[in-house]
Amino acid sequence: MSSASTTRPNGLALFILPSAFLFALFFFLPIGLMALMSALTGNPVVPKVAFTTRHYARIVNDPDHLEVIWTTIRIGLVTTLVALAIGYPLAHWMARIKSRTGHALLLMAVLAPMLTGIVVRTFAWMTLLSDKGVINQTLMSLGLIAQPLKLMYTETGIVIGLVHIYVPFMVLTLTGVIGRIDERLEQAAENLGASPLRAFLEVTLPLSLPGILAGSLLVFALAISAYVTPILLGGFQIMTLPILIYQQISANFNVGFAAALGIVLLVISLMLVIAYNRALGLVSGQRELQ
Repeated sequence: MSSASTTRPNGLALFILPSAFLFALFFFLPIGLMALMSALTGNPVVPKVAFTTRHYARIVNDPDHLEVIWTTIRIGLVTTLVALAIGYPLAHWMARIKSRTGHALLLMAVLAPMLTGIVVRTFAWMTLLSDKGVINQTLMSLGLIAQPLKLMYTETGIVIGLVHIYVPFMVLTLTGVIGRIDERLEQAAENLGASPLRAFLEVTLPLSLPGILAGSLLVFALAISAYVTPILLGGFQIMTLPILIYQQISANFNVGFAAALGIVLLVISLMLVIAYNRALGLVSGQRELQ
């Protein structure tokens, strides 16, 4: 019995060890090197390199860099809210539809954009949103506008492109959560006199909060770290953290400052994860009290 108890942990360790090694190699090591580079005056291989906080001080003391951080967060928040507004009804429809064929068609419609590369989808939006694109030309031909709408190289254009890319992540996350909610709870609320809208607001919506939080976390994290869509739809007129990091490495080769910006982006994501865990804990605690 003792030999069996000692063998099991060793066998389990053999399965966990490769995953732990790969995780440390491809996650902790790069993050650690980036954090080290952000706190050094230069390349750690070169002699006379010292620790410094000047890169972080530069971020804090420069209003332009703080504006870039706020722009990145703002685009992420707006993208998340719009994706939630579009994705929740679609996810609810997919979770409640009775027809298997209808569910399959909806799933294909959601997954179809993911089968095309982000670059291709972004270039497609460029042809739609440009001054001589399909949208402006159609509106002008109908006489609805006299001048082309400014859709390209704006935050609006970036949000439109990001929402199109990341709505499927929101829908797939919410569909699984809503699908596990018993429909009889809504029916019971309606039998007790609640309208369908009130039954949804007081039964389905609170029970789907974990899915809303998880989908919002995923979309926000992807949106603030996006590079291709913001740089193509916003150019260099709308500056976000990933674009600024690229500029610091490609143009100035300022690896230390770029690493500090990367750490700031990582800290924002970690703060979001912590907030998500606390919110999920509060939701779970309230549900247990009920």
